Amino acid sequence: MFAYASCDCGFQSADTMIMGDNNPVRYSLNVEDEDDLGIRVVRSTKGTIEIPEFGILVEPGPMCEAFVSNVEGVLSRIQDVVEGVITRTDEPERTNAIALKERLERAREGKESFELIIQDINGNSGIVSKKAVISEYIPYHD
Repeated sequence: MFAYASCDCGFQSADTMIMGDNNPVRYSLNVEDEDDLGIRVVRSTKGTIEIPEFGILVEPGPMCEAFVSNVEGVLSRIQDVVEGVITRTDEPERTNAIALKERLERAREGKESFELIIQDINGNSGIVSKKAVISEYIPYHD
């Protein structure tokens, strides 16, 4: 189920929910080539995204939005944030952000392999592919 709410003031909220009792879940996907970029990704408002090779960990906050996209769309969302860092920060963060942006661009072209991990304490996020490995949820914080 996909839930969406909006207010005249401009506030919007969206979430994905699988009806029923769900256990915490962890999906991982080795993205190896351009074909893998089209694999469907679902993230609820409780979903965490990690790309260890790039040092990326996106944890949900109070205004986290759910989305349904694909691997390339996830990379694009992350790249948008990195571009904001480049324009608003000084050295050495700017240099690091530029290097990360270049790696993300290579990944979006299918030229750099990486692992995409989606975890959800409520079990409502996932990666829709036979290549995805489902395993035990691993908390990031104790």
